Amino acid sequence: MGQEENAPSGFAEEIGTEWLDFDPDNARARIAVEQRHLQPFGIVHGGVYATLAESICSAATFNAVSEDGMVAMGQSNDTTFLRSIGEGTITATARTRHRGRSTWVWDVEMSDDEGRVCALSRMTIAVRPQR
Repeated sequence: MGQEENAPSGFAEEIGTEWLDFDPDNARARIAVEQRHLQPFGIVHGGVYATLAESICSAATFNAVSEDGMVAMGQSNDTTFLRSIGEGTITATARTRHRGRSTWVWDVEMSDDEGRVCALSRMTIAVRPQR
C-alpha cells in the first residue's frame, strides 16, 4: 500500500518498526526481534510491545485526521503481556473501538510467528489541532 511515504519517524523507527497498513479500522505493523529488543532473560522487553502499540495507533489515527488539521498522540497505554517472545517477529494488529472528536480508542493484539497472541494493549489516542 506504499506506506513508506507516510511512515512516521522517530522512536518507532529506532526500534525497527515496519509499517504494513495505516487503515483506521485495522492498522498493522511488525518488528523483527533483534538483540536490542531483549531484556536480560532473553525475551522481548515489555517496552517494545508498548512502543509498537502506541506507534501504530498514533500513526493510523494521524493518517485519518491530519487532513482536518489535527495531530494524534498517545494519551493512555495499557499493555498486558501473555506470552514471551525471544526471536522471530512481533506482528501488531490494531482495531478502533471508538473514534471521537478528541480521542480515539484502539485494541491491539501482538502475535508471534505462529499467530499466538503474546500481548494485548488498549490505547487511547488524543486528537488535537495542529499548532
